[in-house]
Amino acid sequence: MTRIRELDALRGFAVGGIMLVNTWQHASHVPYTGIDRTIEALFQSRFYPIFSLLFGISFVLFLDRSKSRWALARRLAWLAGFGLLQHTFYEGEVLTDYALYGLVVLLPASFLPGGVPVLALGLAATGWATWHGAGPTLIPGLFLVGMGLMRLRPPRSLLAPLFAGSAVTSLVLTATWAGVADVPGAGDWTVYSVAALAGATAYTSGLLLVLRPWLSALLEPLGRMALTNYVTGTAVIALCTVPLKTGTTRWPVLAVALTTVVAQTLLSGWWLTRFRYGPLEWIWRCLTWFRLVPNRLESGRDHNRPLPDSGLS
Repeated sequence: MTRIRELDALRGFAVGGIMLVNTWQHASHVPYTGIDRTIEALFQSRFYPIFSLLFGISFVLFLDRSKSRWALARRLAWLAGFGLLQHTFYEGEVLTDYALYGLVVLLPASFLPGGVPVLALGLAATGWATWHGAGPTLIPGLFLVGMGLMRLRPPRSLLAPLFAGSAVTSLVLTATWAGVADVPGAGDWTVYSVAALAGATAYTSGLLLVLRPWLSALLEPLGRMALTNYVTGTAVIALCTVPLKTGTTRWPVLAVALTTVVAQTLLSGWWLTRFRYGPLEWIWRCLTWFRLVPNRLESGRDHNRPLPDSGLS
């Protein structure tokens, strides 16, 4: 069985975007610059929704392959352990949130038949979370949306109209929010949250529309090692906190994020010519199954590739 390469590429795209946004969030925003405005309008809150959607999709793939909810429960428990370790140097980690919501939302939802009930529940939960402030409360709903979409497998013909509608919606709502955000009490966070979700939808559908072999080959390694790249990216941010906080421009944000993503892309590509899994992905898999899982590739023709693991692998 082979990996679904489009999902790997989309996950890699999200990893790069998350690195940019996380770096920016840890920088000084005084004075507020054009780079701040651009990141807030076009990138902030656009990439974690993609990651959450992919987590729900990959949950279905893992369960279909392993046929074991106990294995998924163990996997999520170990993900929480990674998150707790990461929390010692990076307070903004989301791994513990993903693990918790996976256990209390995705596992029970996996007993629901078909995709329509799961998708409807996910859309309702996402709408409720958006109305009540968004943030981490969006995660469980987006998990369910991903699970429902994976079960339903909607046709690719929907991508173009989905992209057009979500892109226009995001642009209009972002412009509306930006136009009133400087007026005290007028910057409605719900408007921004809907704009961000529409933007995430536009990025997802747009990338799938334009994805070509060369672009997919560039993004896939970054996505296949998403857990390793996410954790190491936050370590880089922690090490660079002082220059990010003390800088009066946002150029250090772009420099740190771009350098890190380029390095991770190159290193991920190099690593995966030699191993099946990234370092943390391999440790995670071994812990899940309580045994050493073969990792080194015997040759470049080794086709023993796994399906995407649940969420971040």
